[in-house]
Amino acid sequence: MPGRGTRPTLGVPLEVRVPPFELPAPLALARAVEKIPVGSSWILEPKWDGWRCQIHTGSGRLWSRHDTDLTRAFSDISRAATALPDAVLDGELVALLNNGTVAFERLQTRGGRGPRRGADFTVHVAVFDILALGDTDLRPRPYVDRRSELLRLLAGGPASLRPVPATEDVEVALGWVGALGGVEGAMGKRADGRYVAGRSSGWVKWRRRHTVEAVVIGVTGATPAAQALVLGRSHAGKMRAVGVSLPLGQDLRKAVAPLLHATDAQTRELSGTVGGLPGAAPICYLPVAPEVVVEVEVDQERPEFGRYRHRARVRRVRGDLTPELVAEIP
Repeated sequence: MPGRGTRPTLGVPLEVRVPPFELPAPLALARAVEKIPVGSSWILEPKWDGWRCQIHTGSGRLWSRHDTDLTRAFSDISRAATALPDAVLDGELVALLNNGTVAFERLQTRGGRGPRRGADFTVHVAVFDILALGDTDLRPRPYVDRRSELLRLLAGGPASLRPVPATEDVEVALGWVGALGGVEGAMGKRADGRYVAGRSSGWVKWRRRHTVEAVVIGVTGATPAAQALVLGRSHAGKMRAVGVSLPLGQDLRKAVAPLLHATDAQTRELSGTVGGLPGAAPICYLPVAPEVVVEVEVDQERPEFGRYRHRARVRRVRGDLTPELVAEIP
């Protein structure tokens, strides 16, 4: 990664002010919760279905949550960002089809190539925080102060970089869910909270979940506490992996273990895409006979590209169902 103060290569201004910290900076992460937080100390924002990104407007550089350089792939956003005052922003890249709906899968088509002429979508950034303005570190300031700075910065700015809405009203936040097919839940942040990297941020996220059945086709995890299930569903008469569950609790492990029968002493490898986002590491698992059905919570009504994008939560064993009774993937 180029060092601090490196000149950009995409035609943006050559004189770039050095941010008050190394880039890319560690990002704040949210803890999953079962209920939306309530109270005047909480500010709620929509949780968009996109790619987390960090933007340095001064240089037009973009990075993913995992510090992958996205500048070339999203060069249109890079150019738009340089029209803003020098700042470090935190947000979500969102792909919008020409009819205005969100299409998460379109983001992957940008990988390494950038915008394509004639594409049926455009990319926008739902900006939800500001880490620095010029050479001033804003992370120690309360959320409400940072949001005020963010709104001032983006006022009259490029249409492709807009601030997310915010509210204290839970009903308003619930009304956002499902909007444009791309708001999958709500984020909760303390009004007086500082910007803290990692899951110590105090941020929480709530997703609307759906209950479906799936067939257990494997087990993964090096220790009992990390054990999870590889989930399958039939498509065109053939069983295929659609996801990996979250680690099982002790009671679920005890309920599931006696029902599973290994089909091969050798472990197999599952594409990391099935257990997470594109680019995730492969997953090793022990195959089991597809005999056990479990009820799981997922955040998509149906698999996308034949998989659930986020890990499912196993609720219980469905001893009353056989694999043949589990609905096929359309």
